[in-house]
Amino acid sequence: MANKSSVTRMDSTYMKNYDAHMERHARKKKRLMRRIMLFSLLVIVVAGSMAFYHFQQRSLHAEKVEEYKQLQAEMDELQQEEKNLNEEIELLNNEEYVLQIARSNYFFSKDGEIIFKMPNDAPSY
Repeated sequence: MANKSSVTRMDSTYMKNYDAHMERHARKKKRLMRRIMLFSLLVIVVAGSMAFYHFQQRSLHAEKVEEYKQLQAEMDELQQEEKNLNEEIELLNNEEYVLQIARSNYFFSKDGEIIFKMPNDAPSY
């Protein structure tokens, strides 16, 4: 009998109003908790999608930087090759250089000149 309360409840209008007030308060609190949970879920979804987008953009940026470095190295190599080819064009426009190549590689000689080719000589150009 310890579970049973010995105090009886009064059926007055004040108690009815108080019970209605407590019920409304409980419903408001329940709606508030639902709104807070919904808002929290929305914030988590937005933050998660922003984090995913951020990391996706970071990986894309890293790939682009790597591609840029590779293309920059290729461009430097091609510029060096262009420089070398321009130097060779200038040398080939020089008549003395062309005659020197012709004498060393194709055995052309000046009048009265004798050419001896050694087997281990490398080309001079």
